[in-house]
Order: sequence, then structure tokens, then C-alpha cells
Amino acid sequence: MKNQWKTKTLILGAIIGAVAGAASAYLLVKRAEHDEQQPKLSPGEGIQVGLGVLGLMRLISGFGKEA
Repeated sequence: MKNQWKTKTLILGAIIGAVAGAASAYLLVKRAEHDEQQPKLSPGEGIQVGLGVLGLMRLISGFGKEA
């Protein structure tokens, strides 16, 4: 019972990540439908997305730390 907060945090993080991923995919599909072509992600865009995700993870990991 003492470490139950860890399990809750992991489950909530997984749910939030899944919802954010599904929303991102939905937006990508909608943009492709609007442009009437298959979704394309260039290598440069892939790197931008990856760095953005890493930056977000770094931001989240810093929450709760004193300055």
C-alpha cells in the first residue's frame, strides 16, 4: 500500500500518453484528408517531433524541484 502512488502515477501517465498520441494521429490524418494525400513525415519533421518529446519529458521531470 505504501508504494501505491507509483502504480497510480505510471497508469495515469500511460493513459495521458495514449490519449495525446491518439489526438496527434487524429490531427495528422485530418490534415492529410484536407490536403487529399497520405500523411507524410519527413526525417527533419521526425527529428523535430523527437526533440520536442524529449524536451517535454525533461520539463515534466523537473516538476516539484526547488529552484
